[in-house]
Amino acid sequence: MKNKQIKNWTEIKSNDSWALFKIMSEFVEGYEKLSAIGPCISIFGSARTQADDPDYQLTVEIAEGVAALGYGIITGGGPGIMEAANRGAQKAGGISVGLNIELPFEQNANPYIDQDKLMNFHYFFVRKVMFVKYAQGFIVMPGGLGTLDELFEAMTLIQTDKISKFPIILVGKAFWEGLIHWIKETLVRENKISPKDLDSFYLADSQAEVIECLSKFYAQDNFKPNF
Repeated sequence: MKNKQIKNWTEIKSNDSWALFKIMSEFVEGYEKLSAIGPCISIFGSARTQADDPDYQLTVEIAEGVAALGYGIITGGGPGIMEAANRGAQKAGGISVGLNIELPFEQNANPYIDQDKLMNFHYFFVRKVMFVKYAQGFIVMPGGLGTLDELFEAMTLIQTDKISKFPIILVGKAFWEGLIHWIKETLVRENKISPKDLDSFYLADSQAEVIECLSKFYAQDNFKPNF
């Protein structure tokens, strides 16, 4: 039994080593494709949002307006808010990028992604690097755990100066106010973060507010890849 366990452990370590090549290939493909696209905005939100949900339509409008400014739109490539953002980008004739992820329940890419800009990832952490590296901002619609994961990763990278500061726009003041209250009243008050860490995000309720925020932040173009 002990020899079998040792053999299994050896096989696991061997598989880990070979996985590095798959990880590397995902990074290489992502860097090569996204570096040629130009300035983009990443839009996040729930995959469960239906087409008749007001958040879906608002996302279409926001993505359409952002694309009209000349930015490409990057999403997770799936349904819900991701679909709405790609739909808005395509509607405006803008660049529509989808970073799809392989999941056990098979997330299928939505039909509004430019086919030459659809990438499929196995590793979440590689995919998240792509979201951040070529994004000039995050627009965060109401969402669940995945949305929060992406939001807090971006805030952490900005806080630790691992990436340049860019606008993080939380859309839906009523949805986000509870979280923001907790951050202010618990994290800041108990000195777990600095008050200046709150400067990394903005609140908006409309397309006009999102566009204004992006335009003010990039009044002087300083587009460049992060990392």
